[in-house]
Amino acid sequence: MKALVLTISAGQGHNKTARAIGDYLKSQGVDVDIVDTYKYFNTALSNLVEKGYLLSTKFTPAVYGNIYTKAEQRDHSDRINVVDMAGKIISRQFYKFIAGKNPDVIIATHIFAANLVSKFKEKKESDAITFGVLTDFTVHPFWETADLDYYVTPTALLNNQMIKKGIPEERILPFGIPIEMKFSASTDKKEARKLLGFEDKKTAFVMTGSMGYGDVIKYVKELDELEYDFQIVTVCGSNSHLKNQIDRLQTHKKIYNFGFVDNVDLIMDAADIIVSKPGGLTTSESLAKKLPMILIDPIPGQEDRNYEFLINNGLAIGVSETFSVGEALYQLLSSKNRAKCMSKMAGEIGKPDSSKRLGDFIINLIDKE
Repeated sequence: MKALVLTISAGQGHNKTARAIGDYLKSQGVDVDIVDTYKYFNTALSNLVEKGYLLSTKFTPAVYGNIYTKAEQRDHSDRINVVDMAGKIISRQFYKFIAGKNPDVIIATHIFAANLVSKFKEKKESDAITFGVLTDFTVHPFWETADLDYYVTPTALLNNQMIKKGIPEERILPFGIPIEMKFSASTDKKEARKLLGFEDKKTAFVMTGSMGYGDVIKYVKELDELEYDFQIVTVCGSNSHLKNQIDRLQTHKKIYNFGFVDNVDLIMDAADIIVSKPGGLTTSESLAKKLPMILIDPIPGQEDRNYEFLINNGLAIGVSETFSVGEALYQLLSSKNRAKCMSKMAGEIGKPDSSKRLGDFIINLIDKE
């Protein structure tokens, strides 16, 4: 069995999802190719999409948010869109590539890639079964323009949005956003803290993005000023400037500050609460660990929609200009029932075995062919 997993670099969520899917399929003996679609065929187009996304979300987020909202509100009968225009640049090369690979299954973790696959299928040049994977807790604009065999969504609670876009319910697979299998395992909180060298006490985990969006230093200072006895863990990813800033802070509380790590799952096991931007992958990992969330600085667009979904389903508390991260943490630490309710809801909506569920479905489907 051959599987082709297609991603596009616009933030790292789509790539992490692609790797999670590919890793599980490989573990089951499937021949897997993971391809960054635009980067593979046209570096200039890839740079335009990737850098354009990063720059717009970091420096002009309001503009990006307005564009996203207008895309949501457009007439869905209009089949001409930016997705089609971008795809035409590499379509001929892409079609030859797919034909040469001749995969049994094609999985796209970004709408741009999904649209290319859909156009290829229209030409009846492949019998591959096609999947599109949504990587946020919303239905992005243009997913309805990609005619695929199946659509993998974070939760059945999005079925209504999918159906309203004209996607038949029998094609919807609410398996969850695929995350690494290690998030399906768990370590006792006390043991996790021991393994990490942390004190055994209440722990707030501040998970920052590598893009540097938002005032993380402000949030760390606010947490440090809270009277409660707890410790703080920060992970800065590739943002070395932010890590250095936190290292230089004079704080009352113990702060364990890291750059890039490969054990976020263990840190989540050690934590009681996570403070994070509402990215699709990070929140999916948090839900898998049943961690109550405090959400900060959603990027206008899909992260706004994630924010709305998580808040409205009792999974998170949202920080605003008039409701600080310190106040949010104070309320969670002061109310055991609230934190327990959020953990219980996370248990209902989280999908720690999302990659396995999708992978097993694909393997069983092909075996029946």
